[in-house]
Amino acid sequence: MKPNAKDRIRLMGVAFLLLALWALPLSAEAGSAAASPPDRLPASLLANLRQGGYVIYVRHGEANLGEDRPGLRPEDCAAQRNLSAAGRGQARRFGYALREQGVPVATPVLASSLCRTRESAALAFGPARVRTEPALLGLARLVGPGGTATPAEREAALRALDALLEAPPPAGANRVIVAHSFPPGVGLGPLPEMGAVIVHPRGRGQGYDIVARVPLDAWASLPAR
Repeated sequence: MKPNAKDRIRLMGVAFLLLALWALPLSAEAGSAAASPPDRLPASLLANLRQGGYVIYVRHGEANLGEDRPGLRPEDCAAQRNLSAAGRGQARRFGYALREQGVPVATPVLASSLCRTRESAALAFGPARVRTEPALLGLARLVGPGGTATPAEREAALRALDALLEAPPPAGANRVIVAHSFPPGVGLGPLPEMGAVIVHPRGRGQGYDIVARVPLDAWASLPAR
């Protein structure tokens, strides 16, 4: 017996519903994949970095051993958060990746004077190439449980950072700064461990352009040059 018009409409509705339900997981998965950020550094940016002229600002590696105590002295590692074994490995990977890709790094590498930043820079590039930069210490007080900077201190820390990011590196090289993350909407914003912000300086007092934000895995996933 052939279905009447009402039966055909009902069957079509059921078929449509089943088709929609079957397609939901596929659509959700496809949307998630489409939203994933790229995990490779663009070849054009890598080529520019090999020519030099940029500032690479990078956060220290994972530091979850200990805690920052009030009034800590930078040289007293026992009174502050320090790199974990994973954080030390991240720092080594970062330095190795830049060397493998032929990205020239100027000496000295600048680091905040806290132990976790100095050690990250030393593991990545060698202790002899690292110079602590007192102006970067103020950035550590902008974020996290120790984010105790007053408005005036925050303004001073960000002005000091701007001066470093505006200054061109030596010809044919890139300046690397190893320091801290930031709160949302402040400075260069939140950064993952050994995550970098690549900046093109315009000159002292002239500002700078943010070129790219590069997580550690994006450097490490590149094939050797």
